[in-house]
Amino acid sequence: MVTKSATRPAFRCGECGQVAAKWVGRCPECQAWGSVTEIGVVEARAVRPSAVTSPATPIGQVDFAAAQVRPTGVAELDRVLGGGLVPGSVVLLAGEPGAGKSTLLLETAHQSARPDQRSLIVSGEESTAQVRLRAERTGALSPDLYIAAETDLGAVLQHIDEVGPSLLVIDSIQTLTHPDVEGGAGGVTQVRACAAAIIKVAKERGIATLIVGHVTKDGSIAGPRVLEHLVDVVLSFEGDRHATLRLVRAVKNRFGAADEVGCFELTDGGIVGLDDPSGLFLSRRRESVSGTCVTVTIEGRRPLLAEVQALVAPSALPAPRRASSGLDSARVAMVLAVVERRARVTLSTRDVYTATVGGVRLAEPATDLAVALAVASAASDTPLSSGMVALGEVGLAGEIRRVTAVARRLAEAARLGFTIGLIPEGCGADAPSGMTVIEVRDIASAIQASAQSARS
Repeated sequence: MVTKSATRPAFRCGECGQVAAKWVGRCPECQAWGSVTEIGVVEARAVRPSAVTSPATPIGQVDFAAAQVRPTGVAELDRVLGGGLVPGSVVLLAGEPGAGKSTLLLETAHQSARPDQRSLIVSGEESTAQVRLRAERTGALSPDLYIAAETDLGAVLQHIDEVGPSLLVIDSIQTLTHPDVEGGAGGVTQVRACAAAIIKVAKERGIATLIVGHVTKDGSIAGPRVLEHLVDVVLSFEGDRHATLRLVRAVKNRFGAADEVGCFELTDGGIVGLDDPSGLFLSRRRESVSGTCVTVTIEGRRPLLAEVQALVAPSALPAPRRASSGLDSARVAMVLAVVERRARVTLSTRDVYTATVGGVRLAEPATDLAVALAVASAASDTPLSSGMVALGEVGLAGEIRRVTAVARRLAEAARLGFTIGLIPEGCGADAPSGMTVIEVRDIASAIQASAQSARS
């Protein structure tokens, strides 16, 4: 058999590392402009069959005991991971600086550390003394928790050999350097090479690995996109630095649901999981105030109550202001137009401000009705019933469209003491015990029903 070889020029994107056979102005993988450069000539040869590492096995005979999840001891993180960490799995946790990633992983390593299962944290951004101070403050000291400050990949592998951890934390992958790869730390080639080496060790030795990743200014994970494909789980760590709420959201999960969310509160004493975070998103007032409406959003599989607030004031500007916080501004603008056109609420000469409580961000269409009722309440200066929740998507024709999981949403609202549920017509949800369900067809009837419930 004669193998043929050929040479051809190759081009690589400097942002994501995508290799192409020809030059293009815009990378087809990451959509970056002007990042594709020539890397020289590569030789293509035919690949011959080689020895296999293990024979193919019928799927029914594969032993899956080694892939059983092990709880980390952090309940909210286990919820997102699908019950815990699988030995040999690699998890990428990405988030903005200062969000609390290192604090969360320190607590996870502390909870997982025991004599038969050591934990090792490799910090490339902080010294061991700095990590020790944080552990002292958060109560995360354990004799089976090891810490090393290294940026050289070879030294990291040596620490793994000496400690033999069951849980490995790399903080962060952008600080490691491969001695045989050109480029500085954090570069595309360095990140790809270091990640591949860490993943190989984790798979061979069955070490559950948590890798911290940086994000770019637009919120996407920094480094080559192939990094997200290599790991088993990708988690996004979200939270406003001015609020205590932190959300861990699963973007990719090979071992569980990819739509689950874990809620945490970042305090001076560390990071604490929130089993019932709805209280953070509701105001505590003794009397009803106009311009507020409570809704129930679904984060992953968990229903959460959240409060929408609106303020409508006369405008002195030719173009009245529209400002929103915690809500999609484009969707709010659409709801305002529907309220003015279909419900005859005058807003064109008024400033409208909308916001959420507690720093939560609501992007689900099911919150449209709450936004509309809050704005109508603020425009007429008429408070809504303090025991009412509103669910529904608002269409451009003014109709209230159906939403998913209505029964679960109403059950959560009833558990927290709400007695009235305003829902779209035809949802067919049974009223929970102690709750009155009102079905509405359009935005005008919804505003009228909410006003009647407030008077009763």
